[in-house]
Amino acid sequence: MPADRTRERHEQRELTAHGEHHEQRELTARPAHQAPPEHSEHSEHQLNPEHPSHPSHPARAVPAVAARRRRLRADRARQLADLLRHQLLTHGFPGGVLPHEDRISADYGASRNTVRQALDLLRTEQLVARMPGVGTVVTGQKYPHGLDRLQGLAETLREHGRVTNEVRTISPVVAPGPVADRLRLPARTEVLYVERLRRLNGLPLSLDLTYIPMDIGTGLLGADLENTDVFRLLERITGQRLGTAEITLEAVNADAHSAAVLQAPRGAAVLMLERLTCLSDGRPVDLEFIRFRGDRITMRGLLHRSV
Repeated sequence: MPADRTRERHEQRELTAHGEHHEQRELTARPAHQAPPEHSEHSEHQLNPEHPSHPSHPARAVPAVAARRRRLRADRARQLADLLRHQLLTHGFPGGVLPHEDRISADYGASRNTVRQALDLLRTEQLVARMPGVGTVVTGQKYPHGLDRLQGLAETLREHGRVTNEVRTISPVVAPGPVADRLRLPARTEVLYVERLRRLNGLPLSLDLTYIPMDIGTGLLGADLENTDVFRLLERITGQRLGTAEITLEAVNADAHSAAVLQAPRGAAVLMLERLTCLSDGRPVDLEFIRFRGDRITMRGLLHRSV
């Protein structure tokens, strides 16, 4: 396509100019007071533009420019993939089918090669696939998890299906030091430890490790944890509303146990949400470490700037 070749030539001109500027800067970088290097046959060759060792010789300049062009295209592909990812995760493509590569190229002012690289990135994330006779279609889905409201998982995802819980462990344990500190309990106090695998529409979504003070946790031992959020049960047991939660969100690599339970590749990146939830009177009652499959969840929130 003529427009596509124009973009490619524009990228090459940018890279060539950048390379020449960079090389000139390197050649003039020596301070004025610094003595020039000793005269040698090698230095004579370096000063000769027609010698292959000279920085501007085509034998050296062409590979350098090509490498910079590849880096520039990769940067633009990532930028385009980010824009396309947002659209496909927010159902921005009617029928789940992406436009033809030519249309994407025209809409975003990107070359065909850049578009193809961007789509390759999305295929690697298992968000799109190529179907013969159809084109590129959306195959993956991420569910939005709000960060601006204090809700249980079933409350958060109620519009997207049914959340069920597989209780893997529930028993009293001696609180590790950091857990006792966060829950404001004396050292070596017993707490209720709960480990749950949480599924959305049957697909593994998160692995939750929860610590609850024992005076409240005893009320959970006979509760329906498989179909009820812990938040609802805590409010029912205490007779108070939950008030605030302190959260930390980071990406971690899945350990062997977490990967097996979540049916994710070992070492895959998962979203780790650490959350300390307090009652309306300020008492901390729920310390959670939640590992979400990063390919099935996206964190969203509406933030207001305060002065």
